[in-house]
Amino acid sequence: MKVAVVQFPGSNCDQDALWTLQMVGLKAELVWHTARNLEGFQAVLLPGGFSYGDYLRAGALAKFSPVMQEVRRLAERGHPVVGICNGFQVLTEAGLLPGALLANTNLHFTCKEVFLRVERTDLPFTSSYKPGQVVRIPIAHGEGRYYADPQTLEALEQNRQVVFRYAPDPSTPGTAGEAFNPNGSLNHIAGIVNTAGNVLGMMPHPERAVEETLGSADGLPFFISLKQALEVVA
Repeated sequence: MKVAVVQFPGSNCDQDALWTLQMVGLKAELVWHTARNLEGFQAVLLPGGFSYGDYLRAGALAKFSPVMQEVRRLAERGHPVVGICNGFQVLTEAGLLPGALLANTNLHFTCKEVFLRVERTDLPFTSSYKPGQVVRIPIAHGEGRYYADPQTLEALEQNRQVVFRYAPDPSTPGTAGEAFNPNGSLNHIAGIVNTAGNVLGMMPHPERAVEETLGSADGLPFFISLKQALEVVA
């Protein structure tokens, strides 16, 4: 049950991810982006940050890193692959997930807590949540607006590939308009999964919400779910 946490030049959430995975009882190791072999790893996490300084586009250069060939190989074999924030951007750039992450509609880097509705609980990443549960997770991005063409968007909805969706604060029902959507993502999409259900990308940071002292522990079930899924495979 070993998880690879990939470090790109510019990653800055790698240590947070590593600590959280180890906290829930998983063996996790940092893997440099030039690695060409991920044998022995059962899952991969691409952390947040600014890989290669976000030159060209966020994640556009990281997709060429040697390790991504191994990430693709594991994904095609059905192993869990997670991309958080910049990791989500890398997964879309690499074609492992559909769509793209564009600049926020406010054209600003946005760092705050948001609310997400859990749309699926039958995945290796969400089994510890309740269907429709609304959780509080922080975001920190400038290019987090999920976009896809109408056909892709329709397919995502029909195939139930939307896993997390931005939602209103449950303590203030009746929030008008789209004020709860922090970046203008289409259909309020915050996280999606591939059709096989083993590759997930999300813009919010569950690894930053695993203890109440951090303001929320709503991200902890995400990692507990992953641990339970890997235990079943083992």
